[in-house]
Amino acid sequence: MTDSVPPSPSGDTPASQSDDTPGSACPAPGSPPDYTILTPAFEKLCDVIARLRSPEGCPWDRAQTLETIKPYTLEETYELLEAIDSGNDQHIIEELGDLLLQIVLDSQIAADEGRFDLTHVVDRLTRKMIERHPHVFGDVNAETPDEVRRNWDQIKDQEKQRRSIFDGLPEALPALARAARVAEKAAKVGYDFPHRDMLFDKLREEIQELADELFHDGQLPETQATVEAEVVADEALTDPELHARVEGELGDILFVVANIARRWKINPEEALRKSNRKFQQRVQKIEQALEAEGRSIQEASLQEMEAIYQAVKQQEREQL
Repeated sequence: MTDSVPPSPSGDTPASQSDDTPGSACPAPGSPPDYTILTPAFEKLCDVIARLRSPEGCPWDRAQTLETIKPYTLEETYELLEAIDSGNDQHIIEELGDLLLQIVLDSQIAADEGRFDLTHVVDRLTRKMIERHPHVFGDVNAETPDEVRRNWDQIKDQEKQRRSIFDGLPEALPALARAARVAEKAAKVGYDFPHRDMLFDKLREEIQELADELFHDGQLPETQATVEAEVVADEALTDPELHARVEGELGDILFVVANIARRWKINPEEALRKSNRKFQQRVQKIEQALEAEGRSIQEASLQEMEAIYQAVKQQEREQL
């Protein structure tokens, strides 16, 4: 991109660019940022985005719409989650910036289409935060997080004039996260197991129903999980009706697992995301170990890969 970056209104480089050490200029907890620094920095950001969308700007940015930019917004959200998991403040700063870019760019696109601009977004958000926190900005009492959440939900329902407890739940949520939220919504009106331990009985029931579909005698196999065995190829479910039933039973199992996570205050989507990353990193360690020997992972036996995998797990335990 050859477009020059416009100067800040003051003509100076914002302080945040000259000293980007995290925590070096953070205000006291509960205090807003230093507006003498933030205001020119934010103005410069808005100027940059407006310039990119101008007739003399970037062809790619000019071509974007609210629809085309959606995948990037989702991608940046997940990259921010990974940055937070890393604990690296510089990484978090970068990804927060990328997510902020999506908000400013979306608002600029809407403004260019004559629909609304960033000021409308900020004003609506400010009003909503004040209205939904009457225990801070009004005379309502809320001493615990649960009381705050109940007040929030009541105000939200009144604002949205919702008819169903599931209204407002985004369809685009990842399925595991949505499962926990659907069950949470039902639980708020009392439709939930009286004791969370009962979910394990429900899990056993669902697993048995899956076994009834997959195995003629309904008995779960007791095949030992070991790499010291002959590889047996998987067979696809060719019967469409059986496939649909098995899919349904697996979905029920995942739904119960999501509820177990919910009742123990664990985010199931976060838990699975971390397990995905852990497994991926361990397999990458297998790749690296084999590469050091001058081999590829495709050339290794299952037993060799498993030996390295277990060694990696042992190293992780020793580092705790």
